[in-house]
Formats: sequence, structure tokens, C-alpha cells
Amino acid sequence: MLSKELQARREELYGLMGRLPGRNNPIHCKKVSEKDCGSYILECLVLTIETTEGEPHTEPIPAYFARPHGEGVFPAVLFNHSHGGMYDVGKDELLSPASYMYKPSYAEALTAQGYAVLCIDQWCFGERGGRMEENTYKEMLWKGEYMWGRMVYDNLRGLDYLCSRPDVDASRIATLGMSMGSTMAWWTAALDERIKVCVDICCLTDFDALIMRDNLNYHSIYYYIPNLLLHFSSSQINSLIAPRAHLATIGIYDGLTPLEGVDRIEREVGEVYGKFDAADKFSVLRYPNGHRESAEMRADIMAFIKKYL
Repeated sequence: MLSKELQARREELYGLMGRLPGRNNPIHCKKVSEKDCGSYILECLVLTIETTEGEPHTEPIPAYFARPHGEGVFPAVLFNHSHGGMYDVGKDELLSPASYMYKPSYAEALTAQGYAVLCIDQWCFGERGGRMEENTYKEMLWKGEYMWGRMVYDNLRGLDYLCSRPDVDASRIATLGMSMGSTMAWWTAALDERIKVCVDICCLTDFDALIMRDNLNYHSIYYYIPNLLLHFSSSQINSLIAPRAHLATIGIYDGLTPLEGVDRIEREVGEVYGKFDAADKFSVLRYPNGHRESAEMRADIMAFIKKYL
């Protein structure tokens, strides 16, 4: 019964994301180029989604797909890039880590362990840049669309593409990211059960704690969905991932993740995992740093993915 309740809540959460194109609209992929990057093969792609009359418009979605050398059917990771005000970076973060991320890049680290990796450019980032984030948010709002909803939608469609590839094992897919990418990881995993492992880095943020700390400015405008708190807390969204494997890594000096909120999420989500007899699959690890991925974090993340994927 609990699984059916979670599915109903997933549908409710999806319904709060504003006006969206059809969830099952056909998606197409064009391979722009392919190159050998030494330790992995990199495909540069453009995804396009068909829409019907009356639906919100879509735009081409540039993406990277990195895979190990050789033939095979690979487990895969949906990588979500961060924000950091670096609108010109986007998916390039997969190849070249942001200053607050540990090296080597996740393209190198994951392909070395036998995983393929997909990362898309989100709205206003990378090849989709050139427009002000605030202007995009306002225009969407006028049209009944919410920027975060459109971003999550595109990520879910990226997952659809990933699962369609013959060289990807669709039964073994994880998602991870840092900061904005962390939030994207737990939203994507909450909404889609095809994600078997979720790893969020430095952004398991409790909404109420963020309000109490008066830290709402720590997240840019993209983050905010009208009426969300009338229906869901952070814990309730994260509970939708149960009983699948979920690791959250927290910097104890990180203003984006007030510790009292992290404690609340750990307690409340842990109770849901307990009902599934899966308490060992949900873990919140704290580290003596701020909004930064440390060497210790990276080691724990890679071990977690190896264990559950």
C-alpha cells in the first residue's frame, strides 16, 4: 500500500511543476560529434522533443554522453551540473569540475569504473545560455510555466533518452550532482523510479530551515515553485525515493543546508525507509567543510555507487 501512496504523491508533485509539454512526447537525438578523450569516449548530442499544438514550446537540449572504451552494455549515471552563477559552463562541468568540486572530473572518475554518463545543459546554461535567468523565469511565469518545473522535465526526458540507448543498462541507472545539481538529483529520483541510486552533494536543503535562517537568497530564482510548501516539505519529496539507495553528503558549515533541517530530513525520511525495511539504503554523511566536495566525500560517493549500482 505504501508504494501506491508514494506513486500518487509523485503524480501530485509532478502536477505542481507548472504547464509542461507532454511527458511521453517523442524525443529525438542527433549526434553532433564523437571524440576519444583518452580515458573515455565523448559524444556531443542534441536532444529535441516533439510538441503538439497548445503545449509549451521546447528548445534543443545539448548534451554530453561519456562512455568507457570498448563495447558493452553499461550501467549509467545521469549527472546534473551545478549553478554557481557560471552560466557559460553548464554540462562542461562533467568534463572540468567547478572550483568547489573535487578532481578528477566525474566523466573521468565514473567511466574509469565502467559507468556511462549523460549530462544536459539546463535552461540558461552552457549552449542554452545568453538569456538572463530572471527574465526566463518571469516569462515562463506569465505563461503558467515554472522554471524549475521545466528544468526537471528536461532532465526526465534526458533520462528517457538514456534508457533508450542500446549500450545502457536501463535497470542500473544512478543520478548525482552538486548544489543545483544535488537538488536536481533528488527531485529526479523522487519522480522517477528508474533511478536506482541517488547521490546529492551539498544541497539536501530543508525548505523550512532555509526560511527560518532567512537564507532564501542562497538559491537563485529558478528554485522556487509557487504553492510547493502547501503540498510538500523537503522530507516528503525525498521520501518518494524510498526504498531505493540514497546518499546525501553535507558540509556542516554550508549555509545552503542548515543542519537543523538536515537532521529533520534524516529523521523523517529515515522513518519511511524503515517502513520498507530498507534503513541501510538511506544515509546522510556530514563533513567538516562548507559548500565544497572534499576528497573524503568523493571516496564515499564512489563507494556508495559501486555498492548499490
